[in-house]
Amino acid sequence: MNYIYSFSGRRRGIVSKPILTIVVPCYNEEAVLPETVFQLSEVLDSLITDQLVAQGSTVLFVDDGSKDATWSLIERFHLSNPFITGLKLAKNAGHQSALLAGLLKAKAYSDCVVSIDADLQDDTSVIREFLVKFHEGYDIVYGIRQDRSADTLFKRATAQGFYKLMTSLGVKIHYNHADFRLMSKRTLDNLEKFQEVNLFLRGLVPLLGFPSTQVYYDRKERFAGESKYPLRKMLAFAFDGITSFSVTPIRFVTVMGFLLFALSVVAAIYAIAGKFLGANVTGWTSLILSVWFIGGVQLLAIGLIGEYIGKIYKEVKQRPLFVIEKELTVHAQDQKTITSQVNQPASARR
Repeated sequence: MNYIYSFSGRRRGIVSKPILTIVVPCYNEEAVLPETVFQLSEVLDSLITDQLVAQGSTVLFVDDGSKDATWSLIERFHLSNPFITGLKLAKNAGHQSALLAGLLKAKAYSDCVVSIDADLQDDTSVIREFLVKFHEGYDIVYGIRQDRSADTLFKRATAQGFYKLMTSLGVKIHYNHADFRLMSKRTLDNLEKFQEVNLFLRGLVPLLGFPSTQVYYDRKERFAGESKYPLRKMLAFAFDGITSFSVTPIRFVTVMGFLLFALSVVAAIYAIAGKFLGANVTGWTSLILSVWFIGGVQLLAIGLIGEYIGKIYKEVKQRPLFVIEKELTVHAQDQKTITSQVNQPASARR
């Protein structure tokens, strides 16, 4: 029996089975990939059996230019497992670009898409709850960590500081949410309209404004392999998110400029008054320290302004965010496996 899925039908409570694609960005994940394939295949098989999703639902692994055997494993599982599809990027494009590549590819044949990392830290069983919420009419379902008790004190403190800072800057972002979420087809259709090269999906998705809800879960330890986000990358990602969604840092530089100007006026008045009163105005040490301080502030301001100019430079060039080298697909209706070579560049703007 064929099922026709529609958003309006879901709203009216009509029983239908959507096609689901689970998008999994991968970078050097050969150690964990077999277990990831096993767990996600079990989840998908269970969802199909319980008629929460339709036949033709798949798992799409996006190889972000891995240097190990990640793509070879994806090809092998693709031949033996009808659920597994793959997308190979020509080079490493970064986690956010690889994720977007999978989302935009999946939306062409899916009614809803779940994104999850390959390390199995996110609870795969929660995908069922995502689907329940989707059938209730929500277009976006965010996976939210219950707590960060498993993290180090430093990581907890920096994460909390980041979320609080983003909120204070006026950025709508969900606390303790990474990229584990479900999105409907119309959400992805509208997400594709964003022309930004500097990607921060955690900030972009809430801007869409479609009905959303949250599902809480306990995050696990990484199943195998090493984290691809060391402290340096995490700090760069956080700074990228801040500068991509707020001009407050630039305004802060302006405010600091006014404060330093006011301070210099006060210092000048003090020096002039001392001169007229006959007091010896000395203080070469304080003068040198002041010059160093102001010079440091100026360099900081120039660097911050340069960061924004650099982002504008990247946006103006409008280069593709990713280039697809190979694609392994499964036909949604008859599950016929098709392997195709893609020669054209794929851009997030198409």
